[in-house]
Amino acid sequence: MKIIHYRDKCIGCNSCVEHSSKDWKLNPIDGKVDLIDGKKTREGIFAKEIRDDEVGGNKQVAKDCPVNIIKVV
Repeated sequence: MKIIHYRDKCIGCNSCVEHSSKDWKLNPIDGKVDLIDGKKTREGIFAKEIRDDEVGGNKQVAKDCPVNIIKVV
């Protein structure tokens, strides 16, 4: 499984950080959220492989994102 994050569309609400600070952090430079250890795949799109025990929490992160820019696939 992996997390996909469309960072360019992030509004910096910080909901993902509140749910999983192990995987997400607020970037103080632009106020958007970064996927910790995420690899850039295309312009503004980041991905990270996750373990099975990390899926549930990150599905909640994806569900609660107000701009729907986080996917767990």
